[in-house]
Amino acid sequence: MVFVGIGGAVGALLRYIISEYMKSLKTEKGTVFPIATWLVNISGSFLLGVLYGLDLPLQLWLLLGVGFCGGYTTFSTFGKEVIDLLIDNQWLAAFRYVITSSLLSITAAWTGITMVSFFLN
Repeated sequence: MVFVGIGGAVGALLRYIISEYMKSLKTEKGTVFPIATWLVNISGSFLLGVLYGLDLPLQLWLLLGVGFCGGYTTFSTFGKEVIDLLIDNQWLAAFRYVITSSLLSITAAWTGITMVSFFLN
């Protein structure tokens, strides 16, 4: 539990710093796209894929994979931001956010696993 807690605290802090630094990106039409959460979830998925591919010892996996990546990425914020876009009648932005977040996060995780496999074999 200690490893998960330490990793989660560091991951959540880094996510907060990134979110505060980036805030939101406004398009020419005034649509607010939650770029910080989008980037954090995709980069976190890539990192999780890399860590998974490394076949780490349990304690390191708990610290980095479960703790750090779990605290760094955020599905709850993603869900809230989708709802916010829908409430603001930003249907296209919400659709783009859901589709690109899902596809790119899965692709990033797969890329991380594949890269590690390629370089270690």
